[in-house]
Amino acid sequence: MKRRPLTPTLSPDIVGGEGVNRPDLLSRLATAHTQRAHDGLLRTASTVESVDAARIVVDGKALRNFASNDYLGLAQHAAVCDAARLAIARWGVGASAAHLLGGHREEHAALEEKLARWTGRERALLFSTGYMANLGVLGALLGAGDVCVQDKLNHASLLDGARLCGAELKRFAHADVAGAERQLRSRPEAAALLASDGVFSMDGDIAPLRELAALCKTQHATLLIDDAHGLGVLGADGAGSMAEAGLKQDDVPVLMATLGKALGVAGAFVAGSTALIDGLVQFARSYVYTTAMPPALAAAASAAIDVVRFEPWRREKLHRLIAHFRHGAAERGIALLASRTAIQPVLIGTNAAALTASKAVREAGYFVPAIRPPTEPDGKARLRVTLSAAHEEADVEGLLNALARAIGASRMQADR
Repeated sequence: MKRRPLTPTLSPDIVGGEGVNRPDLLSRLATAHTQRAHDGLLRTASTVESVDAARIVVDGKALRNFASNDYLGLAQHAAVCDAARLAIARWGVGASAAHLLGGHREEHAALEEKLARWTGRERALLFSTGYMANLGVLGALLGAGDVCVQDKLNHASLLDGARLCGAELKRFAHADVAGAERQLRSRPEAAALLASDGVFSMDGDIAPLRELAALCKTQHATLLIDDAHGLGVLGADGAGSMAEAGLKQDDVPVLMATLGKALGVAGAFVAGSTALIDGLVQFARSYVYTTAMPPALAAAASAAIDVVRFEPWRREKLHRLIAHFRHGAAERGIALLASRTAIQPVLIGTNAAALTASKAVREAGYFVPAIRPPTEPDGKARLRVTLSAAHEEADVEGLLNALARAIGASRMQADR
């Protein structure tokens, strides 16, 4: 006897959707978008029409760009661009497969070796983005029952990685080593990882790296540092925050950094012991299940590392411009956070005032977008100025004058 295929039995309320009253997801998203616009928090992308070092053209207007993470001016460096062109001529524009399925080319292997040597680690592993690197390493190292302790100002990718891996996420007040210790001590039985930015992307300050490394040793916790904004600009040969702090692989077992900031390219890597990298190749899902970064980008990043190491004048110029900006801001009464890096946040306060100041500065010829909640807490909206070796002192002076005028006008308007 031929059996009839089984079909699910649906109640009359479900058949045809009668009686179902679910929230519509797209409507809910649209409502959230409308609310964000009402609150003055809507984010929009400005299309850049051309780039020439620190000059950009947006909506037909030439602007000096103070919003770029290209801290050393390498995104258009001739040697970096030539390396990419040669690799494209050989391999084309894409890797065409995941690293483990034929996408791993000579340029990838050479870059991983160079990154490991540069940062003083045994091995390095490439990822397509910094976000994917952090998701991958946290997912491979942590699971249910473990604890991940993080600075409250960490990058979103670190926080998301902890939430996705199933570990308990515990946060401590910014740069509060005693707070980090309390969180670790609250779970003495659990495997623990402490994660922190090296240079914080919105405040520009540097984590208390030596103190965190010492804490992790006493608490038998693993330390992960995201050095996206430190690599290339800090330490001997630009090797980053860990090099500047004198910390080795045993002090910071897991180092993550990106190739799209000071190196001017794109992508990311994790560096550490052979055991770490071997484990990530097996268990980091964001490495295993994605297409490898284009070989041309790997070749470009390799060339950029050589420029960083052998053209130290770029770092020296950048630090002179940072000092110039901070001195000029103090003279003009412009409030800054305590940062000695290329990230110089100008505190404004309200969302409306930050948007007004950003617009005024843009009209004066300078591109400095406003940073508002939810990136920053309510009442701490700011203009995030980022400096580059591609800038000149005249650019910095012009920006300072434009900021002083914009902030002064904003204060006068608030006093009315």
